[in-house]
Amino acid sequence: MQLRRRCASVALAAWVVATAGARGAYADEKSEQAGPPEAPPLRVPPTPPALAPAEPAPLEAPPKTRAIDAHVSIDAAGYADSDHVFVLTPSVAGRVENPTAGWSVDGSYLVDVVSAASVDIVSTASKNYTEVRQAGTLGGTYKPHDLGGSVNGSISREPDYLSLSGGGSVTQDLYDKNVTLFLGFNHTYDLAGRTSTPFSVFSRTLNVEAPKAGVTLVLDRRTIGSFVVDTIFENGDPSKPYRYVPLFAPGTSVPNGAPVSLVNSLRVSERPLEQLPLSRQRYAASFRLAHRLLNKSTLRLDERLYGDSWLLLASTTDARQLWDLGRRWEVGPHLRLHVQDGASFWKRAYTIGPNFEIPAIRTGDRELGPLLGATLGFSIRLKLGPAANRTAWMLGWDVNVTETRYLDDIYITDRVSTVTGLSLEADL
Repeated sequence: MQLRRRCASVALAAWVVATAGARGAYADEKSEQAGPPEAPPLRVPPTPPALAPAEPAPLEAPPKTRAIDAHVSIDAAGYADSDHVFVLTPSVAGRVENPTAGWSVDGSYLVDVVSAASVDIVSTASKNYTEVRQAGTLGGTYKPHDLGGSVNGSISREPDYLSLSGGGSVTQDLYDKNVTLFLGFNHTYDLAGRTSTPFSVFSRTLNVEAPKAGVTLVLDRRTIGSFVVDTIFENGDPSKPYRYVPLFAPGTSVPNGAPVSLVNSLRVSERPLEQLPLSRQRYAASFRLAHRLLNKSTLRLDERLYGDSWLLLASTTDARQLWDLGRRWEVGPHLRLHVQDGASFWKRAYTIGPNFEIPAIRTGDRELGPLLGATLGFSIRLKLGPAANRTAWMLGWDVNVTETRYLDDIYITDRVSTVTGLSLEADL
């Protein structure tokens, strides 16, 4: 279902957040979580291209490489929340490169298995469901000297949804590689339908153009900073074909967090499908600072400021620190705070007009309303390789717990979610 799509995207976004400090990536509900774009999910837009800064270069020199290097990783991530949504995501990724010649080719494949019985499903008297999504990516990079370029493509498929994406970027090193400029562009084509209904009978399309630009700076021997500006232009119908919006008579008082039974007793019989604006322009500025401390730990700080043409404003602050415990262990905490207001058309309770007119723009996506989110997590990395190259084999584990407070919504006011991931990486 289209609701599953949302769920998988969020679970994947959470996985990105959860494993970002441990060389991995993962962070809800297919019918929940449509807020400002975040770090790149494998469902590209994974959702639109990343609005997080480019990953800074390693603070320590990597071990010497052979003419051709190969790297493979296997990951398993799980998501569960208090709204009865569960996601299991196994994935595999690989990369082949020639550092001397300056080229590399990489790819990945994942499967999302989602089971959901959220309040939004219950409110429409629908049964819980289980669905599977498959996604793959393929990319290549060529950078023989200071100037380089890359191309990428991805596909994501589920019973009622198809997403195709492609793009590229150009990078330029300056001042003995102390400054790196980059410019990129990505196009995504999404086709949404209904389960068991051919796209030729019913479908909605969404086209996304996403240019971005940024700079990475080596500030000193221990510090790297980056700044990225993203612009994302969406044209098409992003409305969810399974999401129904309850309507109320003028003057009806609907309390925040009103349960399904109360909403059903107060609403009118008419319950139209969601209808969102047919275009959206998104803008984000991201800052990152990574510093190697004298106590054998690495501190990374991120800030992302977001705004769009729907007048939704948001701020995301992220902090992560990894300590070296001996020569093989790395451990550390992860903290994240997200705050946003609501879109200009957001309402807890939409009312019918004097002549029973239905609001032209309406949504039940609480991720477009005002909310607060706080995440606390922890990461562990174990270097299993030989003494000459300890990072040749890496085992990682991450867990992140997020509490989200919905400040102006029916059904729920609070959701707690947990994302955990286990990864194994190897240089072959």
